[in-house]
Amino acid sequence: MIQRSNNEAVPVSSDDSILPFQLDKLNVRGRVARLDVTIDTILGQHNYPQAVSGLVAEATLLTALIGQTIKLRDRFSIQVRGKGAVTMIATDYFAPAAEGEPAMMRAYAAFDPEKLGDGEGISLLGDGLMGVTIDQGTGQPYQGVTPLTGESLAECAEVYFAQSEQIATRFALTSAQSQEPGQAAHWRAGGVVIQHLPDASPLMDRGPDAPGDGGSDLMTGDDVAALTGEGDDWRTAALKLETVEELELIGPHVTSEELLLRLFHEDSPRVYPPQSVRFGCTCDAVKLEGVLSSYDHSALSEMVEDGKITADCQFCAAHYVFTLDQLKRDRN
Repeated sequence: MIQRSNNEAVPVSSDDSILPFQLDKLNVRGRVARLDVTIDTILGQHNYPQAVSGLVAEATLLTALIGQTIKLRDRFSIQVRGKGAVTMIATDYFAPAAEGEPAMMRAYAAFDPEKLGDGEGISLLGDGLMGVTIDQGTGQPYQGVTPLTGESLAECAEVYFAQSEQIATRFALTSAQSQEPGQAAHWRAGGVVIQHLPDASPLMDRGPDAPGDGGSDLMTGDDVAALTGEGDDWRTAALKLETVEELELIGPHVTSEELLLRLFHEDSPRVYPPQSVRFGCTCDAVKLEGVLSSYDHSALSEMVEDGKITADCQFCAAHYVFTLDQLKRDRN
């Protein structure tokens, strides 16, 4: 049976939403994310190769599942840089401006088509780093970095939480093109994150034999949970999450609540009001015109091609066109 915080109603539909939950018996919290129109819009406007689309979908899911925890009006970003066929993946989660409003998401990738070959997943990135940023709009943003490691971007994020935040974390993510009878194919993506949240970090006073010390070994979620003395609860939750099937994650015929019941019905799952999400971009013609008009004449002249200055948004593929005279007038 699903419990609801404060007896608040939770919508039946799971499309384009993030559902926070808690497993009362295991001291575990988590979130279920479903990105439907959102991920289809992000991927559809770029027409990436299938393998690149899969990586972008994975990074976007991670951003949604982590970003839902930030405060109103904050921005959470993931940026992945690699030395392989895919050189950049950038994602943003813009928290709602007010309670009840949707969060906005966007993402893009940079890659060399000639190097893609038959590779897939994180191998397309090669050596590199994953960075996370929380920008509250005031002061210096919080930033963290972890090396690309493991079999997926999800594993990189798990290592980041273990190393930098001392939180045992496990993700289950998937994405695919779905097609209903008589309809065009479209992208869907779904995922679950669980996190063990001890009362205090066990790593404030680590002994010389603590995992991850004295070399290149990286802490894992299991290491962190073991140090809290509650490793059994964490392993129980993690093993149950491993039983999830891709069709359960991706929906739409299994709702987020039904998924939680299938996985954790013995652990007193409690859900909280879901956060709706949609695609959104912050690029703006007026802002861009203002930035360009601040350049000096010689710099602007170098940008002119066929009598125009053009700019494209990497996130939403918007195309902007300005004339040199237009920008000169703005300066005056």
